[in-house]
Amino acid sequence: MCDVCVMNSVKERMLSRRSFFAAGAAATAAVATANTTPAMAAGHASVVDMTHVLDAEFPTFFGVPGISYDPGATFAENGYNLFNLTINEHTGTHVDAPLHFSADGQSVDEIPVENLICPLCVIHIHAKAADDPDAQVTPDDLNAWISTNGPIPDGACVAMHSGWSEKVATPAYRGVDDAGTMHFPGFHIEATQMLLEETNSVAMAVDSLSLDHGPSGDFATHYAWLPAGRYGIENLAGLGNVPAAGATLIVGAPKIGGGTGGPARIFAMV
Repeated sequence: MCDVCVMNSVKERMLSRRSFFAAGAAATAAVATANTTPAMAAGHASVVDMTHVLDAEFPTFFGVPGISYDPGATFAENGYNLFNLTINEHTGTHVDAPLHFSADGQSVDEIPVENLICPLCVIHIHAKAADDPDAQVTPDDLNAWISTNGPIPDGACVAMHSGWSEKVATPAYRGVDDAGTMHFPGFHIEATQMLLEETNSVAMAVDSLSLDHGPSGDFATHYAWLPAGRYGIENLAGLGNVPAAGATLIVGAPKIGGGTGGPARIFAMV
């Protein structure tokens, strides 16, 4: 076979292989687009960290450190560093699994992975929370969001932005009064019931210590939301840095067998 014939034969095979892979890539992209929500398929230009640094100084619901470090090895003695950690599941930026407030709900490792990537809906109540530390997300707040942004998407995380994350290094974050009652914002039970009955959202999130506001004595929102197979996020950061609609939340929930929750690395794609 002449040299030119060989070269032409090689070129034809290369073009054929390129066409095959191009077609395969196009098919894969089409499937990926078909299986994602509009918020996920739209593309994103930046990433916003939604996670507080967890250390022994981070405020907790019970007022005691949520994490401790026991040196298991040091670089000076062992040539590497290693800590043995003792952690309260519900400290720092963390996930509440359904099991947290139910007898037999999903543990944190059982939350479906597809529910950990969510269209993010941010409900702004920071204006009223500035005047009332016991402010709550109400059905009126949800309806105002829907009026502006349209229906809450399926699989969404509905997050309360109260501005409380800015107080995290101060006593105001827990807001304990002289009687020992805490004061911080949360979700009203009527808003929780509206989300359960009228939406297919999978998570709710707060930038405070609890899904229920501080003075709650019955944890009504926890007991309504979590046993329904939804999960919660508490102590979320950065909600003032993302749009009310259009971002995608990525929830790095820990995969701890039988866990009722756990600290998570969470970020938003905007």
